[in-house]
Amino acid sequence: MLKGRRINVLLIEDEAYDVRRIKNTIRLSETDIYIHDVVSNGQSAVELVADSNNQYDVVIMDYQIAGSLSGEDLIQRLKKLDPLLQIIVITKMTLNITDFDFANRLLTAGAMWYCTKYPGDIEDYIYQPTDFILSIYNAYEKRSLEKARRRSDKKLDRNIEEIVFSKRIVGESATIGYLRQQIKNCAETETTVLVRGDSGTGKELVAANIHYNSARRYEKFVPINCGSLPADLIESELFGFEKGAFTGAATQKPGLFEVANKGTIFLDEVAELPLSSQVKLLRVLQEGELDKIGRTQQVKVDVRVIAATNKSLEDAVRDGRFRKDLYYRLNVVFIQLPSLKERKTDIPLLIKHFLEKYSNEMSLPAPEVAEAGMSLLVNHGWPGNVRELQNVVQRLIFAREKEIDAPLVKNSLGMLLDSPTGNIYAWDPDNILPLREIERQFREQYFQFVRQHTQSDAEAARLLGLAPSNYHRMCKELGLK
Repeated sequence: MLKGRRINVLLIEDEAYDVRRIKNTIRLSETDIYIHDVVSNGQSAVELVADSNNQYDVVIMDYQIAGSLSGEDLIQRLKKLDPLLQIIVITKMTLNITDFDFANRLLTAGAMWYCTKYPGDIEDYIYQPTDFILSIYNAYEKRSLEKARRRSDKKLDRNIEEIVFSKRIVGESATIGYLRQQIKNCAETETTVLVRGDSGTGKELVAANIHYNSARRYEKFVPINCGSLPADLIESELFGFEKGAFTGAATQKPGLFEVANKGTIFLDEVAELPLSSQVKLLRVLQEGELDKIGRTQQVKVDVRVIAATNKSLEDAVRDGRFRKDLYYRLNVVFIQLPSLKERKTDIPLLIKHFLEKYSNEMSLPAPEVAEAGMSLLVNHGWPGNVRELQNVVQRLIFAREKEIDAPLVKNSLGMLLDSPTGNIYAWDPDNILPLREIERQFREQYFQFVRQHTQSDAEAARLLGLAPSNYHRMCKELGLK
């Protein structure tokens, strides 16, 4: 029945007569159930379990055992040694009575089942054999399920630890130390958080750190860039729709708030939400309900909201482009991210981190950085912040040089650093790159330039003559998202 595995039982009973009756009761399943040890007092049982290396699956114990350690105290001691140990209690105390308080005390102490001993004139069995044997099988199955759950939880914990490590905040400056403390404080609460900062400062990274260090870490983290979605699609993406809600709605679509239920949703560029969507978002924050297109009843959701913006929401409120009540709901706790030029001491650490990360991903040896090259990198203005630094490091690795010197840095930055305009290409006759790579560098820098001089992704896409979805896709291909 157990496919080659026997249930190891520790029997705690101080009357030889009852030991014999218990053995008779389980004899029908002796191929599956094995009484490994028999002890007559609680202290001996505790010592055996402590030295057993978890070899016992089930304990069958008399409630009124001889010695000073018995009853609930013995159950608690055994469970403390092995929390997965399943304990079955046999007792004469409930004979001919129904004592719910007694049963509750046993279960609270850690027993999984108990039964009343048959009277002494029934010599063959301690209890009805089928029920008694079934309780042992159930106890073993419960232990097996709890073992499997613990293994699964440990594996999940390791996965979360790996995610947290891969998304760690790199830096040792006082600014980053304060940021880590803010993340820790936010992770310990369920409050809504507004993350502010220039493009490329790592707003999504901060949101992910809050989520994966919070009580919601085992649930989904769903990021969405509000500025990358067309205005006529954003409500269906966020809140979903029912089948037949409009022409073309052939199937039901769950919104991202439903997908993120029990977890965290990250709304990047939240200022780009149209006013109609702001009303629905406010309802989610206030009532935990979302209005789904085509559904008459609201859908309940439990979602933590972390929002982010690189523009002034206060100005948007004054201009009537952002609801004041939503602003107050989002701005419960805010985190202001520093630009990269405000924490120059972290730049060498970031460069080292990205060199190791991307060299490993490209299966290339990590190059060394010459002092002159490092000086240029540290003193560069970094208008694109950490995201721009990431892209530059990738280009440096792609050059496949053992040492990163000043000329290579100038070429990878794609500009003459002493140029008054700062955007004249430094062609290097000793490092001719393929046209495709130069085109990619130009696209990347021009996209960054346009984005830095616009208020949102939607505006940048319009100026570039691209649909918002195509702009977002191209930014991801260029490593800008």
